[in-house]
Parts: sequence; structure tokens; C-alpha cells
Amino acid sequence: MFGAIDWLVLAVYWCLSIFIGLYAARSNRSFKDYMLGGSSMPWIPVGISLIATSVSATTLLGVPADVFDVDMTFIMTNVGSFLSILVVGWLFIPRLRKSGAQSAYEILEKSFSRSVRRIAAVFYAMHLVLRTGILLFAPSLVLAPILQIPVWAAILISSVAAIIYTWYGGFKAVVWTDVMQFVVFLGGGIFALFVLVNGIGGFGELSTLASESGKSHWFNASLDISNARTLLSAGIVYAVLEIAIRGCDQQFVQRYLSCKDVKAANRSSILSMVLGLAVSLLFYWLGAALFVYYKVKNVSPLPENLEVNDVFPYFIVNSLPSGLTGLLVAAIYAAAMSSISSAIHALGNTTEKDILCKAVGQESMFRTKLWIVLWGVCGTFAAFVAASQEGSLLKNALFFTGLFTGPLLALFLLSFFATYLRSFSVLTGVVCGMLSLLLFNGIPFIQQYTPPLNGVFSWPWNPLISCTVSVWLALCVDFVVPRKVVDEVA
Repeated sequence: MFGAIDWLVLAVYWCLSIFIGLYAARSNRSFKDYMLGGSSMPWIPVGISLIATSVSATTLLGVPADVFDVDMTFIMTNVGSFLSILVVGWLFIPRLRKSGAQSAYEILEKSFSRSVRRIAAVFYAMHLVLRTGILLFAPSLVLAPILQIPVWAAILISSVAAIIYTWYGGFKAVVWTDVMQFVVFLGGGIFALFVLVNGIGGFGELSTLASESGKSHWFNASLDISNARTLLSAGIVYAVLEIAIRGCDQQFVQRYLSCKDVKAANRSSILSMVLGLAVSLLFYWLGAALFVYYKVKNVSPLPENLEVNDVFPYFIVNSLPSGLTGLLVAAIYAAAMSSISSAIHALGNTTEKDILCKAVGQESMFRTKLWIVLWGVCGTFAAFVAASQEGSLLKNALFFTGLFTGPLLALFLLSFFATYLRSFSVLTGVVCGMLSLLLFNGIPFIQQYTPPLNGVFSWPWNPLISCTVSVWLALCVDFVVPRKVVDEVA
């Protein structure tokens, strides 16, 4: 059970998070300091912050559950991560740094128009606030019964603390709390694996039994596009999603711009990939260890009808010693708070710089702080909405990710290689690219809609489909529609 020592550990973690925010605020003397850390952040904490931003509480809870239920084949997504690092380091980071931009979407105005920049920023804001809501709600489903509090209270505990230190401390607070949260997150996973391995009889025993059970199976060379668990889908095609996130997401771009030069930004990106692989290995083996612990060695019984997503939380509450339970709960909160702090800070910058297109002045930092609070409230509200809906949270999150990330990637690629296109052509292509996903995917919260090509492509293909359609239609529209017609419409 969650005892006094566990509450103490959790309280210390919350206090440290807020203290770091207050401490970091001392050096915020300008908008650039508040938004980009003065563009002088060390690349190591920035790299740790990149992976802390990528890893959510659903990673800590969802990855072990997936291995417990199936196997380790999704570890092949690290192939896509490696490919994305190469592309982003060669193509995106140098161009973004050279442009002198202070936000991700500023470059789109230089290539096309302010309307393209604003629409891209709006798409991004819609995607991120919906994603933030899901990433807040999902761990709260686990934390609420552990802490014996309502789900809405579990949501508020994450969001309020993150809003406070992000509002006060700015970018430096986000980065340095990310570092602390990553240490807590990684340390919690290591301690949990240690307890499991000790109960099983050593890592050698775990490896042997996991292999015999099929839980350590990780490679699938099939070319079946409807199967997400293949090298083609989870490895190669998944790289498109990684490129879109690492190259076009304000949360990532903000961190590249916070480093002193291109070399430091690339080093932070590479470090995040290496740490991401380490996190993957840890939590995939954690899932295999849970299966061997409960299903093969039968160290202790599982309750009947326990859902696969509840196995790890059950282990946390019933098999970990006092204090370590608090650390694992803090790790879940660490991942959730990292997600919302990075999101609302990025949204504050995007709103001020890309949606409102305000010039940097004395009031910029004050307005941005207000936007951070407002976006934090919106993310919390989105979590409450997610709590009231039916259906798979994972499917909903994947739909919105594919809906927005593919077209955003298309906008950046067109801004790099096809600056001659008209804004009308670009926006038409992007909208059609988003709509193309409705051929293959259902619409969250609209159960009556059945896509005509449902099941043809697995979820990693969504960003590739929407990006490809966006690019080709933008090129075709610009070629087919006479300029005179567009000018008359405008």
C-alpha cells in the first residue's frame, strides 16, 4: 500500500520541481532568456530534456504492458529514431539555426507567407493540446487508485505543479526539471527491474525464460503494411513520424535553438537518441520481467481478470518496499509533468511568435507567461474531456499525431525545396493531406464513421500518407491552377 514514507518521497519530488523553477527564474532577464535560455544552454542537459520530452508516462506504463501482452517488436522503432537523427541533423537543424528564427514556424513565413506560418502554428497547437490532455489523463487512471484519490485530482496534481514552475522559471526551469525528472524516471525503472530480477533468480534466468516464452522476440522482417510490428512499419516508415516530431515540433526546435551552435544542437539530438535506446531497453525488459515474474515463475499470484495495463501498477503497489513505491509513483508523475511543462512552454512561444506574430518587446515575456497559464488550463481541460470519452486512448492519440505531424512535415519540406509555391497551393495540399487519413482511419469520438480502407495500413504509415499527399497535391495544385484564378480568389 501507499504509506507515509511513499507520500514523503512524492512530496519531496514535487517540492524539488517547484524549487528548480524558482531558482531558474533568477536569470530570466529577457524574452530570449525566458524562451530559449539565452541560446547558451549546455548541450548535455538539453539532450536529456529532449528525451524527457519524448518519453511520457504512457511509456513507463504502456511499454511494459505491451511486452507482457505480446513481445518486444516495437523496440524496432529505435531504427526509425536513428534514421531521423541523421535527417534532422543534416537537413533541419542547420537550416533552422541559419534562418535566425526564434520559433519553429517562423521559417514558413520567410518561404511562403504569414498565413501559412499562422495556420501551421494553429495545427500544431491543436495537436499538442489534445496530446497533452491524453498524456495527462492516461497516467491519472493509474495514479488515482494508487493514491486513493479521484482521477480529476490526480490530473490536477500533475498540471498545477508543472504550470507553476514553467510559468515562473521559463525554458531553463523546463530543461533542468526535465533533467531531474528523467533521473527519477530512469531510476524508478532500474529499481523496479532490480526487484523483479532478484525475485526471478537473476538476469540469466530472466533472459532464458523470457526467450522461451517469446517475450524477448524483437525482429520481424515481414512486408505486411497492415502489421505495425515489422521492420518496415515500426522501423523504416516510423522514421517519418520521428523526423516530423524531431524536425518540426516546437518543443524540439526550441531546444535546438537554445544551444550555442549547430554542433551543440546536433550533439544534444544524438544524446537524446542514445538515452532513448537505453530507456527502451530498460522498459521492454521490465515488461518481460513482469511476465516471467507472474506467469512463468509464479512468484506471486495476479488477481483474476486483471487488465494487462494494470499489471505494472499492481506490482508497484503490492511488491515494492515502502519508499520505492513512492519513487515509482514519482517517476510516473515525472513523465507526466515533463510532458505538460514542455508542451505549454512551447505553446506559449508559438502563440506569441507564430499565431499573434508579435515583435519581441518589453511586454513579450508577460504575455507569454499568460499564454503558458492559459494553455496549461486548456491541456487540463482536454484531460477532463478525455476522461469523459469512450474508446482507446492510444488509438485517439495516434490518430491526432498522424493527422497533424505529416502535414507539418510537408510544410517544412516544401519550405526547404519548393519556395516558389503559392500559399494557396501549399494550404490546399496540407488540408487534403489531413483529409486523406479519413480513408484509412476512424474518427475519434465519432463511432458511426467506418473508413472505406480501414485496416489497409497500420498506424506508423499515417504520417507518411498525410505528408506524401500534402506534398504532391501542393505541387499539382500550383501547376494546374492558373495564378490569375488564385489572385482573383485572394
